[in-house]
Amino acid sequence: MSELRFEDVTVRFGGRRHALTAVDRVDLAVPDGSVVGLVGESGSGKSTLARTAVGLTPVTGGRVLLDGRPLSPAARRPVQMVFQDPYSSLDPRMTVGASIGEAIPRGAGRAERRAEVARLLELVELPADRAGRYPAELSGGQRQRVALARALAGRPRVLIADEITSALDVSIQGTVLNLVRELHRSLRLSMLFISHNLAVVRYVSDFIAVMYLGRIVEFGPADELLADPRHPYTRELLAAATPGRLETDAAPRAVADAEPADPHRPPTGCRFHPRCPVGPLVRADRDICRTTEPAAPAHGAACHFAAPARPEPAA
Repeated sequence: MSELRFEDVTVRFGGRRHALTAVDRVDLAVPDGSVVGLVGESGSGKSTLARTAVGLTPVTGGRVLLDGRPLSPAARRPVQMVFQDPYSSLDPRMTVGASIGEAIPRGAGRAERRAEVARLLELVELPADRAGRYPAELSGGQRQRVALARALAGRPRVLIADEITSALDVSIQGTVLNLVRELHRSLRLSMLFISHNLAVVRYVSDFIAVMYLGRIVEFGPADELLADPRHPYTRELLAAATPGRLETDAAPRAVADAEPADPHRPPTGCRFHPRCPVGPLVRADRDICRTTEPAAPAHGAACHFAAPARPEPAA
């Protein structure tokens, strides 16, 4: 078990004239043995942030730390990642057993490697005889289980799951989520679980971080954040995942339904203000949202007019 920490991480793509800041000064911790759900719309920077932890995307500024020590590109094995698309994450020319076995650390003999492959397949609830199959012979859900087994073969201390249910049929998503919960319970891995779907994240997470246009806008314990979301964007995500909770007043609803800003030219001040149902487009006295960036959250919301926390119930 280990703590993964993103410390003031920034990721930019492109040159000066056409630069895109996909991740902007993000501070986020995945505590030892916990699952942090990272949620936000497509294009918010979630996957880019995750890829910095496994060395697939270089950071422009800041650091990625494991137990307080910087992770170098040559020492990323303790952090393993499972990707969104189970159809492209496995080599179609390799058997399941060969694909998993390739990720097992060197030093094991052939018999020991075969036994480890069988153990890992059992761990992800697949029969050992699937080792001789090719990816094309498996369903999408089975391929994603193989991808999980392959990631676990590297004996990681932190596991990153990036939208691992979004390419699967709805009927299969629940079984994969149940597997993720069981793996966390049995292995006590630290996990960063990424999704655009708050309903999915709430099912597996101890903590939830909400990301919008490259920044974390709210963070807190999952139960508290879902019961009492303080940032308007978090409330919108929760409303979208909970039928009957959408705001019916026409003006705030129209603002909230607006398209996200161009990430190449993010708004000044609060990045959410052009879509905020409690911001300056609805409340003329809240011009601070256009000009001044809210403070980054620790346990709370990056919003000038965040909803006040509900008082604790009386004992």
